[in-house]
Amino acid sequence: MVRSNLRHGLNKGHPTTPIPKTVRPSQRKGIQSQRTKFVRSVVREVAGFSPYERRVMELLRNSKDKKARKLTKKRLGTLLRSKRKLEELGNIIQESRRAGH
Repeated sequence: MVRSNLRHGLNKGHPTTPIPKTVRPSQRKGIQSQRTKFVRSVVREVAGFSPYERRVMELLRNSKDKKARKLTKKRLGTLLRSKRKLEELGNIIQESRRAGH
């Protein structure tokens, strides 16, 4: 908001121009870069899935969601990480069904 030369109201004070805020590294934290995304996809393609991930995918295919959630929570430590992993593996299962494997 540009300030006017008025004495009263929201715009009171000297007429000034706002300085745009610069983005700090701490505000960028957690945003995935294109390079990181690409590297992770290559690693996934080369290395495949870990044994617990294969077991979780099998549980999800057999609609044992609660058992899968408990297993991933035990392996990964927190419920939020577990939910993210289940979402990721569920998407992979859906893509494989679409591809017809």
